[in-house]
Amino acid sequence: MARNNTRPVVTLKSTAGTAHTYVTRKNRKNDPDRLVLRKYDPVAGQHVAFREER
Repeated sequence: MARNNTRPVVTLKSTAGTAHTYVTRKNRKNDPDRLVLRKYDPVAGQHVAFREER
């Protein structure tokens, strides 16, 4: 995949206090704020909010 400034690679970190992370891409034009996705945290064993790290 080509890397550019429109769709940067972002790291999502678990808000459950575990050190689990996901890596994804986002469209900066559509989502200029920090991204928050509800995903599965295997360490916590449940779905929790993952917040974008910078």
